[in-house]
Amino acid sequence: MTIDWNAFTPWAALAGGVLIGLAAALYLLANGRIAGIAGVVGMAWHALRKGQGVKGQGERWWFIGGLMLAPWLWQLVKPLPAAQMVASPALIAIAGVLVGVGVRMGNGCTSGHGVCGLSRLSVRSLANVLSFMGAGFVTVALLRHVL
Repeated sequence: MTIDWNAFTPWAALAGGVLIGLAAALYLLANGRIAGIAGVVGMAWHALRKGQGVKGQGERWWFIGGLMLAPWLWQLVKPLPAAQMVASPALIAIAGVLVGVGVRMGNGCTSGHGVCGLSRLSVRSLANVLSFMGAGFVTVALLRHVL
């Protein structure tokens, strides 16, 4: 493995990490809830399906809106990196379904377990993070070096 030193941006990564941690902490302090994206989106979607609309889901919809608005705000500062699709749409769809199943089985996603759970020293979150990171490492190793 080699590092592309021209693309290495430690200050931008540090700033992003600080902003994610700050947002997660503020969400927890303001709402008493974990800022897990799967939970936020899932509960908002569930309310829509039940015909409740946005009633009682305001903070979730603001959170989702912030996620959607962030790339456009970033473009005011710096151009977005070029998107590069290296897999077929069918493979991307299968991967999305597998991630969704994993999120349901693990009772949360990387933001919930990785950012919020680990910061709370949750053993369940540690087990989940080790599982999905390990599965990711094995998948990349298989796809790049075996198959």
